[in-house]
Amino acid sequence: MLIAIILAFYMEKLIEIYNQVNQFGKDNNFELEIINQGEIKYKMTIQAKHLATPTAAHGGVIAAMMDGVLGVAALSAVAEEGKLVSTIEFKISYYDPAFEDDILTGMGLVDKKGNRIIFASGEIKNQHNKTVAKATGTFNAYPFEKSDVAEYMKNTQQL
Repeated sequence: MLIAIILAFYMEKLIEIYNQVNQFGKDNNFELEIINQGEIKYKMTIQAKHLATPTAAHGGVIAAMMDGVLGVAALSAVAEEGKLVSTIEFKISYYDPAFEDDILTGMGLVDKKGNRIIFASGEIKNQHNKTVAKATGTFNAYPFEKSDVAEYMKNTQQL
């Protein structure tokens, strides 16, 4: 029981650090919710700065959100082990456009977790429950100590 509490605390701390250093997420007002290990929800609202045409969001914005959806699902699966993740690859399929003021919700799920390789899938829907995109991705898990985040935390005396 004590080990489970310590591991849960460690996961919470790593997610807190991730949110602190993730400038892209801050700039785009991403809202993260960990549902379970390996299962997350990410939200964002499409703003004028995300538009590629007068009405539709750029596909790169949707892809960036999806990378976060998949990656944070993978991160939540290994954070208790003191690991971070990096994207190896992902494939996205666009179903429908997103428009300014759309509230997008991305659900990410780990499909398979190995010691170092994690497979995840995700779906982004708008506020009308219409699918905007689906994707699958592969992620590399590595020790927190080997990351630039660890170096940043040491340099800012937060570790």
